[in-house]
Amino acid sequence: MREKIMYLLAAVGIGLVTWTLYKVWFVLPKEANVAAYQILYFHVPAAFTAFTGFFTALVLSGFYLGTGNLRYDALAAGVVEVALAFASINLITGMIWARYAWGIWWTWDARLTSMLTCWLIYAGYLILRRAIDEPTQRARLSAFLAILGCVDVGFVYKSIEWFRTQHPSPVLSIRSGGGMGPAMLCLGTVLVMVRMRQEEISREIDSLRRLAHAY
Repeated sequence: MREKIMYLLAAVGIGLVTWTLYKVWFVLPKEANVAAYQILYFHVPAAFTAFTGFFTALVLSGFYLGTGNLRYDALAAGVVEVALAFASINLITGMIWARYAWGIWWTWDARLTSMLTCWLIYAGYLILRRAIDEPTQRARLSAFLAILGCVDVGFVYKSIEWFRTQHPSPVLSIRSGGGMGPAMLCLGTVLVMVRMRQEEISREIDSLRRLAHAY
C-alpha cells in the first residue's frame, strides 16, 4: 500500500513539474520570459517546501520528546534531509536571481543572511547526528536543534517586515507556476518515504548481521 502511494505521489509530482515547465517556457508572456522571472517559479516553491519540512520535523521532534519513541526521531531526520535539499535549491536559485536583478551573486541582506543561517543550522543537525552514536542522546539533542531551527525559520519569514532589505516582498503565491508548489511537496514526500524505506532496510540488515554474529 505504501509503495502504491509513493508511486502515485511521484507520478503526480512529475506531471505537475512537467506542466509547470511547459507554462514557464511556452505560456508566459514574452516580457516575462526572462531567467530572472522564470527562476521565481522554482525559488519560491522550494522555500515553501523546505519550511514545511522543517516544521514537520519540529512536530516529530516534539512527539519524540513527549514519547521517547525513536521512530519519530528517525522520521524527523529523514524529513530534515529532504527539506535541506529544497533549502539548498532555494539558496542557489536565489543567488542566480540576485545576479540578474542586482548584478551580484550575494549580499548580506537580512533575508538572505537569515536563510543561510537556517541552512547552516539544519546542516549542523545532520552533522550532529553523525557525530553521536548513542541513539537516545542523539535523538534528544537533534530534537532541540530542530526546535531551534524553526525559530530561525520564523525569523526568515518575517525578516523583510522587520528590517530594511533589498529582497522584494513576496509576489508569488504558494500555487504559483501552475502547481510547482504542490509538485515539490509531492516529490519531497516521495523522497522522505524512500529515505524511510532505506532506514528500514538498513535496520533489517543490522539485525541479520547481529543474529549471524550470535551464531
